[in-house]
Amino acid sequence: MNRMDLSLLVITKGLTKTGDDYAVKAAHVELAERMRKRDAATAPTVGDRVPYVIIKAAKGAKAYEKSEDPIYVLENNIPIDPQYYLENQLSKPLLRIFEPILKNASKELLHGSHTRAVSISTPSNSGIMKFAKKQLSCIGCKTPISKEDQTLCSHCKGREAELYQKTVANVRELEMLFGKLWTQCQRCQASLHQDVLCTSRDCPIFYRRKKAQKDLTEAEVQLERWQF
Repeated sequence: MNRMDLSLLVITKGLTKTGDDYAVKAAHVELAERMRKRDAATAPTVGDRVPYVIIKAAKGAKAYEKSEDPIYVLENNIPIDPQYYLENQLSKPLLRIFEPILKNASKELLHGSHTRAVSISTPSNSGIMKFAKKQLSCIGCKTPISKEDQTLCSHCKGREAELYQKTVANVRELEMLFGKLWTQCQRCQASLHQDVLCTSRDCPIFYRRKKAQKDLTEAEVQLERWQF
């Protein structure tokens, strides 16, 4: 789920009144309040639309407790809750389509080994990760490396040329992707000679551009580790 384009998972709802005026707790309302506590200057106000995604949380947590700002999720590698999207966003439309043609549509589509392989990222700002000490790992096999100036472990040393080429190719691919998204945003604001100023969180390109920028920064850090 964390490998998907985040813009496809964003839910957006309008904030029509303050949190105290709502009869029941709603995901976008509770998120707006949490964002106000983090930074009142950039938090949504009455009349704004509030985009959010549902993240993994403690078992039994309510949906309004699991709503989070998509940009905050991107910046802090917070894992998305795949079960929520499967049960609340995908299951009903899929069953309406496939029940007339599949005998056990629910069992075939929503259960089984194909639903167990889920990629979950490790959050960088919560839980035990607040106390974790970062350590470099081998670019090839991800084995921890003790020396800060080392790029590969002894087992991957023979693949140095291959792994370097892969790192360079990854950076180039991300540069092209980010460049295309950046240019698309420049065209949208009718100027190819100015920085992109758009912060429209209703636009799927906004999240794709932010994700590409983050991935490119991380890839460049990996490339800088190579020393010849």
